[in-house]
Amino acid sequence: MSDLLTGPWALAIMSLLVLGDAFFVVVPGEIAVTALGAVSSSSGVPPLWAVIVCAGVAAAAGDGACYLIGRTVGTERWRWMRTPRVRQALAWARRRLDGGTATVLFTARFVPFARLAINLVAGASRIHPGRYLCLVTVAAFGWATYQASVGAVVAALVPGGPVVAVGVSVAVALGLGAVIDLASRRARR
Repeated sequence: MSDLLTGPWALAIMSLLVLGDAFFVVVPGEIAVTALGAVSSSSGVPPLWAVIVCAGVAAAAGDGACYLIGRTVGTERWRWMRTPRVRQALAWARRRLDGGTATVLFTARFVPFARLAINLVAGASRIHPGRYLCLVTVAAFGWATYQASVGAVVAALVPGGPVVAVGVSVAVALGLGAVIDLASRRARR
């Protein structure tokens, strides 16, 4: 397993997972970045800066693609977009974007379903593309730095090599995600 995580395809696979995570929240993009951050810290390959850059570029590209879908397709074209749950999420995203675009884009980067809704609505709302891309890129690189750092810090603290570091860092990342989800649900109530 260690050879797979330190091999030449590790960054490409992680980037594809992060890109796919923009559209399908079940794709483990966050976990891939955290795991590669742990591998980087414990083995030095790939370099942590490369993990962060690749993850940031892939995240910004995925968010930008969702924005383009929202801008060209809108939020009502397909039947799944008109279901009550999706309508509710899109209405929530619209209200949040009206209240502060930068804050919402930065926050949504850490919340999978919110990220998808926010990016679709940002496109459908015709937020200026230059402003949107600037904000979403900064948010993506902040997220990538955070995710990779969680893995790197855990790997530095936990002995046992890359495989142990990956397992523990993924568990920590999942735990942090659960805490953030719980806190955001409580804040919405």
